[in-house]
Amino acid sequence: MHYRIGTRGSKLALVQSEYVKRRMEEAYPEDTFELVIIKTTGDKVTDKPLAAIGTKGLFVKEIEEELLSGSIDMAVHSMKDMPAECETGLTFAKAWKREDCRDVLILKTAGSFSELPLGAVIGTGSLRRACQLAMLRPDIQFTAIRGNVDTRINKLMDDSYGLDGIVLAAAGLNRLGRSSEITEYLDPEVVIPAPAQGVLAIETAEVNTELLDKINALSDDNSDREAVAERTFLRLTGGGCHAPVGAHCVTKENGDLRMVVLFGNDDCSRILRIEVTGTDSEAVGHEAARMLGLE
Repeated sequence: MHYRIGTRGSKLALVQSEYVKRRMEEAYPEDTFELVIIKTTGDKVTDKPLAAIGTKGLFVKEIEEELLSGSIDMAVHSMKDMPAECETGLTFAKAWKREDCRDVLILKTAGSFSELPLGAVIGTGSLRRACQLAMLRPDIQFTAIRGNVDTRINKLMDDSYGLDGIVLAAAGLNRLGRSSEITEYLDPEVVIPAPAQGVLAIETAEVNTELLDKINALSDDNSDREAVAERTFLRLTGGGCHAPVGAHCVTKENGDLRMVVLFGNDDCSRILRIEVTGTDSEAVGHEAARMLGLE
């Protein structure tokens, strides 16, 4: 069988999709796989902050349309970029082994976040990141910054942008082989990551059960349970990639799940953080939402 894998054309998207292609080829040598590059709304509109564009799924809509039409058979995304609800007729495969979920800082000259000068400027397009870092250092200023990893790092090094640092996901830098450029890893208990950060979202049509079974056979049980708990919480908050919503779930030695979550309002004037434990992924997500009065 020949399978077509839809992907964005950014360097990180291609690295992630090549990884999925390689693993599938190794597991199923009787099948063939090819990458199909698709340009999304998020790729086309680069001069506005994500929140200003006003739609969810900015980096996935066109890819999902190709999936539904049958032009491609599967798609690879970063799960943290996915809307809380899956498009009708489509489904996610179980999560493969998760990459590092933490947020990280790349700083221009300072050796750590605490060493940044008073009033330093940090570039991030994430309200979740800005809200949490502002709680630690109210003096820090934040400015919206977009683009792929190369673009953001280049903006940091370009004095005309006036940036002292940027915030990125460790997973992306690791996958690109650029982890040596990280100045500081942020504790996920302090700066809670986006739900399912570090998880690849492999998406197929619901009716394509044969392919879905093949992908699921390569999944990682702990990563999948954690992602389901975090994504369940995201769905119940009604949150998307523009809202200050975070979730960090880990599997304890006894197999129980422990999740710390964050939920805030649009201006970050009210930030709620709680911790929940349990054995069932969806139940953990529901309990977190219930405790915050969101269910």
